Amino acid sequence: MAARLERLPLCGFHRRFIGLVSLGSWFDIFDIFMMAYLGAALQDSHFLTLEQFSHLIAAGFLGMFVGTVVFGMGSDYFGRRPSFVVMLLVYSVFTLAGALAPDARTLIVCRALAGIGIGAELVVIDSYVSEMVPSRARGRYIAITQLVGFTAIPLAAFLSKVLVPTHRVLEGWRWVMIIGAAGALFVWYLRRTLPESPRWAESRGRRVEAERIMSAIEDQVARETRRPLPEPEPLAVRVAERMPFLELWQPVYRGRTAMLVVFHLLQTIGIYGFANWAPTFLLKSGKSLGQSLAYGFLMALVSPVGPLIGVLTTERLERKRAIVILSLLMAATGLAFPFASSATAIVAIGGVLTVFTYWFSAVLHAYQAELFPTRARATGVGFTYSWSRLSAVFSTLIIGELLSEGVLAVFMFMAAAMVGVALVVGIFGPRTNAVALEEISR
Repeated sequence: MAARLERLPLCGFHRRFIGLVSLGSWFDIFDIFMMAYLGAALQDSHFLTLEQFSHLIAAGFLGMFVGTVVFGMGSDYFGRRPSFVVMLLVYSVFTLAGALAPDARTLIVCRALAGIGIGAELVVIDSYVSEMVPSRARGRYIAITQLVGFTAIPLAAFLSKVLVPTHRVLEGWRWVMIIGAAGALFVWYLRRTLPESPRWAESRGRRVEAERIMSAIEDQVARETRRPLPEPEPLAVRVAERMPFLELWQPVYRGRTAMLVVFHLLQTIGIYGFANWAPTFLLKSGKSLGQSLAYGFLMALVSPVGPLIGVLTTERLERKRAIVILSLLMAATGLAFPFASSATAIVAIGGVLTVFTYWFSAVLHAYQAELFPTRARATGVGFTYSWSRLSAVFSTLIIGELLSEGVLAVFMFMAAAMVGVALVVGIFGPRTNAVALEEISR
């Protein structure tokens, strides 16, 4: 199946597949980042205290940790497509419930439950896309899912800026959550046409199903390209009977597993530290709610630029090297942010940091899915990625405490984490560009 997928010419089939997957990514990212803007409003309206906001963000990441470990890793057993669709439904239902929450405690619980769906979804997306797209375009297509997904951030910021001041029928922040939940339900309906991964089906011994899916894909591609498909070139695939989790600790993979655990413990501090707290940082620096939301919206406008650069460069610039360089750029830019005082400086430095951060995100999602074999890919990505969610729970609480010392202390904490990312990937990370998944994991 791997050899047959690798030799397929890129065509409309791949673009439609990436389009549907990217729509799911869009609503996941909308949900994660809307809380940064709603959080400032919830604190300003006294629906939440600063401590409760810390708990709200931590609860969401705790749910993502559970979803990543249980359901993201579970897609190695249940399949990419079923896990993908069910988790989007879980996210939609509990985001809608959160929008109608009568008090802070209920909202926090709903965020934790919605996080279960989001956590699993992001793991499955990386595994799913990496298995369905030929190696020559794998990094670019995963970056496209990030590009589409991160266009959600400007809209989340804009809707928060426009709707938060309103109080028609429901408070404005509730309408922002309802919009996210309703859209995801529509995408869930569309996703029923997605195919299962033939690589996954074959790795589970379901050869008849794999052949049926693969033949349908080949027929579709042949019709679209109007030419015979090239002959597949056989790939050396190591067959293992171990359970996927035990596979992660075999000699060829355990170094990668340990490297990614440390990587995810650190990277989430830099990415989500700024993304989830930027409007709150501005509030604590003396800006009004209106100014905080306005500056946040302007910084969010450039969110898709980072993944766009990733799309254009990810197959040209070695992903390992890109992660190292971007980590250091994020650390340096973050340290400059607390010293910005004028509106122009705040938006400019915040915008540059946003571009570096989401470029980094596009590269890391491609990179982590390449390091494990198909039979254990979601388990490997899920287990290591789950540490980022656990890290986010505790780093969120740490950031809440550090804010009492000032914004600079928070950014020093985040910069140190990103320097750690550069060191661990630079020293221990393998190279992966333009190599078939089976060759990387051999």
